[in-house]
Amino acid sequence: MGRATREGRTSMTGKRLGVGFVGSGFNARFHLLAFQSVRDADVLGVWSPNHKHAQDMASVARKLDVGEAKPYRSLAEMVADPAIDALWVCGPNFARIDNFEEIADTVARGKGELRGIACEKPLGRNVAEAKRVLELTKKAGIAHGYLENQAFAPAVAQGRAIIWARGATLTGRPYLARAAEEHSGPHMPWFWQGKLQGGGVLNDMMCHSSLVVRHLLTPPDAPLAAVRPARVTGHIASLKWSRPAYAKRLQQQMGKDVDYTKTPSEDFASVVIEFETKDGATVIGEATTSWSFVGAGLRLSAELLGPEYSMSWNTLDSGLKLFFSREVKGKTGEDLVEKQNAEMGLMPVVTSESATYGYDAEDRHFVRVFLGRESPLLTFDDGLEVVKLLMTAYMSAEQGKTLDFPPAGIERFVPAVAKGTWKP
Repeated sequence: MGRATREGRTSMTGKRLGVGFVGSGFNARFHLLAFQSVRDADVLGVWSPNHKHAQDMASVARKLDVGEAKPYRSLAEMVADPAIDALWVCGPNFARIDNFEEIADTVARGKGELRGIACEKPLGRNVAEAKRVLELTKKAGIAHGYLENQAFAPAVAQGRAIIWARGATLTGRPYLARAAEEHSGPHMPWFWQGKLQGGGVLNDMMCHSSLVVRHLLTPPDAPLAAVRPARVTGHIASLKWSRPAYAKRLQQQMGKDVDYTKTPSEDFASVVIEFETKDGATVIGEATTSWSFVGAGLRLSAELLGPEYSMSWNTLDSGLKLFFSREVKGKTGEDLVEKQNAEMGLMPVVTSESATYGYDAEDRHFVRVFLGRESPLLTFDDGLEVVKLLMTAYMSAEQGKTLDFPPAGIERFVPAVAKGTWKP
């Protein structure tokens, strides 16, 4: 028997899903935009430790007409509301364990009931935290989905499908995938602090790129386990933001707690992953992430290569470009592309960022998963595997050598960047 919601629907029978957001930041706002393309869900709640931020985001949800969202005073209160069937967890990394413990406790005490939880990357700041998130969710008996938008990006999804259907079928499987995410740096101070975020750009963005290369190398009808990580080589560096002039600028922008002359995080990371396939082949994934990229704005890119074919994707190869002369001196903004770096000259425009980056398709998928209409493409088990890869890349970078995956001690490993002891 379903539980009645405040809109008189019976969502537990599978008609519509009432969604509550944990967090109200930049990433959560992208999901709100994406929910405009989701037909069978309503955003009905927002909780943030800053109640004013929760009020603001709920107001945005109502203006976008994605649901009659209301702010909640506590996470437990939102979980207990029978209107809320599923959560989208988009809060900061350092709050992940506290958030999941409160969710699990509320459900365990019989105060709330959830059909599903979708969680943004990374699942935890390290393997121990990611395992804890998975254990709490499974113990509470809640279905789970790992939010990895780039795997759902239309160009990635369609390119992968065509490559495997035409090129791989006729000439053999692909053997090399590349992916990169690059921009000029995060919006909020906590991202720049290794202890709060769990690392630097590797922990922040390599979760995307490392999963994308594995996804591209995996046949569409097979699970990710069909392409198993075997060896990992990682490298990290602080190329820009620990330079004295830029460290000073960063502190002025982000506050006194962000001091890259003393406790820097890496602003560049690369990883090479050697995968072994079920049929015994070795295939390679190369991934790069950067907070030191200077261009029009955020650049996502991917390539997939095989014996007689290739595909490539670059979000800044936009179909729409604008030009503004030196006489056009507008205000700083991000109306053309995320992490926009300029307002004049020849500028690419990403016309629907939430769709281009994969949020729309991702949110449609997980709503349908929690309504029982589809099987999840990515779960917290996959999220845990991603964290293991990230931590192996950090361990490899610290030891200066290629490591077998998973290496001994990965369950307890915490990167030097996250400890505040890393010196570039």
